[in-house]
Amino acid sequence: MSERRPAPTVGQVVLGKRLQELREAAGLKREEAARVLRVAPATVRRMEMAEVSLKIPYVQVLLETYGVQEDEAAAFVTLAEEANQPGWWQRFHDVLPDWFSLYVSLEGAARLVRSYEPHFVPGLLQTEEYARAVLEAGTIGQAGPDLIERHVSLRMARQSLLERPDPPHLWVIMDETVLKRPVSIRGEVMREQLDKLLDFAERDRVTLQVAEFKDGPHPGTYAPFTLFRFAEPELPDMVFTEYLTGALYLDSRTEVSAHLEVLDHMTARAASAQRTKKILREYREDF
Repeated sequence: MSERRPAPTVGQVVLGKRLQELREAAGLKREEAARVLRVAPATVRRMEMAEVSLKIPYVQVLLETYGVQEDEAAAFVTLAEEANQPGWWQRFHDVLPDWFSLYVSLEGAARLVRSYEPHFVPGLLQTEEYARAVLEAGTIGQAGPDLIERHVSLRMARQSLLERPDPPHLWVIMDETVLKRPVSIRGEVMREQLDKLLDFAERDRVTLQVAEFKDGPHPGTYAPFTLFRFAEPELPDMVFTEYLTGALYLDSRTEVSAHLEVLDHMTARAASAQRTKKILREYREDF
């Protein structure tokens, strides 16, 4: 059995799209590029779709074929070599599903992360005890304590991106259900979690809003989802939505625009960031 290929890094996604653009600008079809490399057209497609690592010799031949200038080609090759380096999360390959590996890569590269969470505090803001309680209650809880601890460690490691000197802007809308749902019989778990939310609510690069019960239903009540926006102009906004056994990554303009419109609508209806702090303090007093 061949070794499982890790999920692509954001760099591979960006450069794959750029290779496709260069090919199309040169007026070549995938079949023609494949003949230059003496490979099947599927190999070119997989490189462009970031389904395989960027083989440097292939990249060099393609750039020359597409008429890319020598200095630009050299810079592209350097970026490809960097993109092929495994992300830090690969050390959690034993517990990280393929469909979630790309999420962690996108999360780490995004300049803006906007999400709607109807059930639980988002993973980037969870305390260790809250994360452990949530994981124990889910399907992962059936895997045993050792694997649960690996998942907790992964979730805590993801949070390091918020401690970077220039972190992404994290903008979260949570249903009030998140604050009402007990995840543990120990009250201190939720107390500590609310304290952490209040701490992050004071940060310049974090915006928290609560969708209150009193405001009734809203257009985002179908499922949790996250929208990523990047500094790189080559990479479009992307939306992630999760279901029981997998996830979808959406990057078509129509689908992303629909999710962005829902987020904007929910942002206008949800409690303001200032009122959200008041709501969090009130729930904190109950514990």
